[in-house]
Formats: sequence, structure tokens, C-alpha cells
Amino acid sequence: MRGVLFALSLGCALPVAAEEYHRLEGHGGPVMDIAVGSSGKVATASFDNAVGLWSDAEPAWQDGHEAAVNTVHFLSDSALVSGADDFDLIRWDLVSGGSERLEGHQGKVMALASSEEFIASASWDGSVGLWPRGGGAPRFLLGHDGPVNDVAFADGGALLYSASADGTIRTWAVDTGTEQTRVVEHGFGLNELILDEGAGWLAYGAVDGVTRVIELGTGRSLADLTLDRRPILALARSQDGARLAIGDGEGFISVVATEDWSIERDFRAATRGPIWALAFAPSSEMLYAAGLDTAVHAWPVATLSDQEQMQTEDAAFLSDPDEMPNGERQFKRKCSICHTLTPGSARRAGPSLHDLFGRRAGTVDDYTYSDALEVSDLVWTEETVDALFDIGPDHYIPGTKMPMQRITGAEDRADLIAYLRQETAPKEDQE
Repeated sequence: MRGVLFALSLGCALPVAAEEYHRLEGHGGPVMDIAVGSSGKVATASFDNAVGLWSDAEPAWQDGHEAAVNTVHFLSDSALVSGADDFDLIRWDLVSGGSERLEGHQGKVMALASSEEFIASASWDGSVGLWPRGGGAPRFLLGHDGPVNDVAFADGGALLYSASADGTIRTWAVDTGTEQTRVVEHGFGLNELILDEGAGWLAYGAVDGVTRVIELGTGRSLADLTLDRRPILALARSQDGARLAIGDGEGFISVVATEDWSIERDFRAATRGPIWALAFAPSSEMLYAAGLDTAVHAWPVATLSDQEQMQTEDAAFLSDPDEMPNGERQFKRKCSICHTLTPGSARRAGPSLHDLFGRRAGTVDDYTYSDALEVSDLVWTEETVDALFDIGPDHYIPGTKMPMQRITGAEDRADLIAYLRQETAPKEDQE
């Protein structure tokens, strides 16, 4: 069935006529990345462990990652690649519905790029992966002194740029894997890079809020677009090269005209929290963006304003901790982004907790578990939930895909368990 959905989606991209604000809704967690194919198809990577492929606002899901998906990239109109917190890449065949897992990184995969010969991956293990598109063993480029956050090919695929938390942008000769130059040495970590070879520029965004544009080849400064908002988390170039979009940790989006580097639009896109991802439609007239909520938002560039914002102030995990009992506070700050309390897992990163106590682990029908829980005999009780958060999921259930999450205070654990007891019980048990 999945293959049929993918095949149908290939010939039906999002409607070009939708030149007004709209949302793509269906993910169960924050959307971490957006990619737009040459035909206008949209792919999304989410904290809910899934990749979405969107056609007429109806998603076809690609499930296979065992942790939050951070990045997605079109290899062609019929192929995608994604990278995630499970340290892996997955290649998706959008015609057959098949997939291939690419393993080798020892840290989460944060960004992807491709040339005719290779897929490049940026990882928090400090390396850049080079994966032959035709198959074969990967190579890993080593030299950065910190996590690698972004990559981009140049010179017909012969040169690779990488940006890192060590504050540098470096270039690598793809054929030999050797470092060539250090294009940027910045005092703070670099999150994003984007380049336009034809126009001769490279832009980068940093943890300290700096956004700069330099000339390729010389490194000469072309523009400083810093607006004293930090960190810079997303950069996107329109397909015609006329615009650069910038998203920051305070919820603002700026759109810059690359002809003279003037700011065309600058508006607060999210009521609270960061802008994780940006991408332009092929027409360059629509801008897709994502933040803390579960939707992708699309604005017409010509009328960007804060009239339609991402309503993120009500996210449960951002609730004011002083306005709730301790058990509820522990759940909302530590659990609510992944789990629901009501029946149905709602495409969250974790299964529903409804009717939790007395249930054997790994048995919620609408959730795909790690192998560790599929074969576990663990039953959720007050004692097992306490132990889970006392020593941490990765120690209590080795091999689980549940992120490391400890609650060190015994009273805090007890309050959380009491809250879960009340909120996850079937309604008939509460009557």
C-alpha cells in the first residue's frame, strides 16, 4: 500500500495556485527540516521519527528511523534521503516504496547534500560522511574539532564545504578526502551554510546570531546581515537566487534581496520559540517554515507579515512550570513532546501512555517499537516507571530508542507517577 501512495504522490505536487498562507498538518512532533523538489513536492523531517511527503496537503509517511529525523534531501523527484538521531541515513525510493539504511556514523546526522556521485552527511560525531550513490562503502572525512552541522557541494561535486560547531567552514577535496582550506574561522559555532556558485557567494549563520555573506574564492565580506537575534538556525536560498531567508532562535524570519543584500521582509513568524527550517517553493514566491509546532507554514513572500503566525506559545512542553502541580510539570517538560495521555499515538515520537499501568511494554498497536522493547517482558508498574527515570532509559532498557531522560529526585518521580496514574487511567476506571 505504501508503494501505491508514493507512486500516486509523484505526479501530484502541491498546487502552484496556492499562493496564499496555508499549513501542512499531520506530523506528531516539531518539524526539523523541509526540502522542496524541483517539481514542487515537499518533504519534511520531524521529531516524531517520520519523513512526510506532501501532495495537495495530504502526507504519505515514510517510517523507518528509530529516533527524531533532523534532515531530508531530494536526490531526484523519485528519491529522497534522510538523516536522524539514530545516527543513520535512509534512502527512500518514492516509486517502489523501498528503502535502504546507510549506517556508519557514531552521532546524530544533522544535514545532507548530494552530487551526481555522492551523498554527503554532516554528523555530530565530528565527521562528514561521503556515501557513493551507486553503492559501496562510505568514507568519513575527519578534522573538525566539534560536531558538523552543515555541508554543501561545489565545483561539480569535486569540492565539499562543511560548517561546524568548532566555528570553522572548511573545504575538502572529494576525490582524496583531504582538507583544502579554512574558509571561515569564527569565534562561535556555525549552524548553517548556503552557497550560490553562479553568483559567487557563500552565507553562514552562527550560534551568536551572526549572519554573514562572503565572496567565494577570496573570502571578502559582501554583507553582514546580523540583527542581534540568536542563534541562527535556518538559511534558505530561492531557486532563482534572488532571495535568502534567515530563521533564528527567537522566532523571526528575514528575507533578503541578494542583488543588494537589503532586507525585504523581517517579521516574527512564531509566537514563541525558534524557526528550525526554511525552504522556498520553485517559483520563489512561497516560503515554507517550521518551528516548535507540528505544522509546516507557507507564506507568500510578497506579503510576509505576522498576521498569520505559528501559534507556539501553547506547546505543552513550554507551559509555565509555576502554574501547575509538580507531577504535571514533570510530564509536560519531560514527556509531552513525545507522548499523548489519550488513546492513539498521533504520530508522536513515543507511544500513547493511555492505560499505561499493568501494560506490557511494546504493545501499543499504532506505534513501531525498537527491537529491545518488542521482545521485552517488562510490565509498566509504579516500580518500573520509577526505575526507568531513576537510572535512565538507555541503562534500564539497553537498545531502546527512548531518548536519555533522567529524573534524579525521588519526590519528582513519585509526583510524575501519581500524575500518570490519574491521567492515563481509562475513564471508566475514574468513575
